[in-house]
Amino acid sequence: MDGADRARLVVFAPVDNTARVAAVVRRIGDAIALGLLDDGEQLPSETDLAGHLGISTVTLREALMALRQQGLIETRRGRGGGSFVRAPARPFDLDRRLRPLSAEELRDLGDHYAAIAGAAARLAARRSLPGDVDRLRRSLAELAGPDAGPRRCRLDGRLHLEIAAASQSVRLTREEIRLQADIGPLIWAVHGEPGARRTVHAQHARLVDAIEQGDEDRARDVAESHVANAVERLIDRRLAL
Repeated sequence: MDGADRARLVVFAPVDNTARVAAVVRRIGDAIALGLLDDGEQLPSETDLAGHLGISTVTLREALMALRQQGLIETRRGRGGGSFVRAPARPFDLDRRLRPLSAEELRDLGDHYAAIAGAAARLAARRSLPGDVDRLRRSLAELAGPDAGPRRCRLDGRLHLEIAAASQSVRLTREEIRLQADIGPLIWAVHGEPGARRTVHAQHARLVDAIEQGDEDRARDVAESHVANAVERLIDRRLAL
């Protein structure tokens, strides 16, 4: 499974039961703004997309209509038609996404995500195979590369999904996918800020080293603190708005 496939796992994971239209609009809108879905890319068919997201086609059509009104997708009729991504002129607006969230909500989401990330990292240190570590090393190298640029958010999410997959736990991997969809865009955005990149890369490197060395406690601690540090930056930014 390549990086694009892993991004789609996050983007098209089931949404929760509350405010589903708004959740789908936010999910797909964030994915487009962050470059997880490419300009001109065709979305799955309505039937397939509704099935992936765990919603009705009626709910999906309402969400697609809202995305069209925002200029984020266009729908073409006839043979070869469907819904296609239109990259926004403006980049992902982190402050706009943070404004509706309280510091308490961010902290609660962060606590949950840190717990899942820590458990996945601990089990990855215990269970990962050489091929798993090789994939982590490749993703780490791509993140550190000079051409990461607009792919940075996709690569960041992919690395964390690969760690979850290396845990050999289907349930943890599914929860990682769900949480990435909820809070991942915020964390990727704050990780991608120029002043944070060196620190974030050092944290990723320590995490992969701990997994490769089979150090379960260190892998868990680094993963938890990695998420916690990002959430604290998000909270500081939210309080400054």
